[in-house]
Amino acid sequence: MKGKIIREDSQNTEQPKDLVKHITDDQFEQEVINSEIPVFVDFWAPWCGPCRMVAPIIEELAKEYAGKCKFVKVNTDENPAVASALGIRSIPTLVIFKGNRVLDAAVGALPKGHLVKMIDRAIGDKKIVVPNSF
Repeated sequence: MKGKIIREDSQNTEQPKDLVKHITDDQFEQEVINSEIPVFVDFWAPWCGPCRMVAPIIEELAKEYAGKCKFVKVNTDENPAVASALGIRSIPTLVIFKGNRVLDAAVGALPKGHLVKMIDRAIGDKKIVVPNSF
């Protein structure tokens, strides 16, 4: 066994990417609108550099928020209907839905901290602190 690398539990580990489901226009209602928990939707395309930059962050968040928030991706090149109906013209566009309601949305490759705040507000985990001056 000299020089052989053995990975422990290699068959039982779930990778974060398994928690981000790629869906089609036809699946949007079932996977997003009918979900019992908030859904983070990443509208993206394979050729989009900023989309590729934010993808690993979304995979991390999917793992961290498993069971509290669902994560899906919609490839706007292959599935343009929902993005068009929502008026999405730039990608990545990141939208958090609860039922048929948009709870939060942002455009661009945002830092993880910004996305965490969006998700926390959507799931009600953290309260927003408003300064006394308001």
